[in-house]
Amino acid sequence: MAGQITGKEAVLEALLKGEDIKLVLVDREADCEDIITLCKQKNIIVEEGSTNDLWRMSAQGQQDALALIEREPHGTLEEIFQRPGAIWLFDGVEYSTNLGFVIRTAEVSGATAVIINVEKTHAERRTIRRAGMRADRFIPVVYATTEQVLAACDRRIIVAEDIGDRAPWDADLTGDVLLVVGAENAGVSKEVIEAADTIVRLPMTGFVPSYNLQVAVSCLALDRLRQMQ
Repeated sequence: MAGQITGKEAVLEALLKGEDIKLVLVDREADCEDIITLCKQKNIIVEEGSTNDLWRMSAQGQQDALALIEREPHGTLEEIFQRPGAIWLFDGVEYSTNLGFVIRTAEVSGATAVIINVEKTHAERRTIRRAGMRADRFIPVVYATTEQVLAACDRRIIVAEDIGDRAPWDADLTGDVLLVVGAENAGVSKEVIEAADTIVRLPMTGFVPSYNLQVAVSCLALDRLRQMQ
């Protein structure tokens, strides 16, 4: 799996060599005090997880420690737009569980950051974290208004909406992009559609005129990865 150093010994060696590690995840049941001590000395964030948590995230089976590299796990709106890659805007999406699901999809597909333009209470944000399997530990999730996002955006805007004139695989999804998917009922806001460089449409032949949010996000995320190979 890209973006990780896998295993306690490998993580410890990378820390001693001074590699650019963004975050370390350790098994709370394992003896990782040497890694934790080094991380504190180097001001590297340490997250504790369960044995199952580490197993699911490891590219090489069960491990006591994993290190995140190549991607910053935190950042402000201005900071994330200074970074390369794909940023996702979930425009007007209200359901916290859905947001958790698509944040996880964004993270696993290697996105730079996620933006949410709907205010959420602390309880709702906890629901988002649980539904997303706490993927927000490893990717910035920024809350901002549509106006703030469009003012800060420095890259091509690609919107998924039913008024699109091409399928995602007929559009260039590579490079530095802002990928936008809206709520299932309301869709993407007029302001964002007017700012879009490209509008894509997922092919549909059924009676119900919309896929659910997770499907739309997954289609764009997977085709971006395919195009980048």
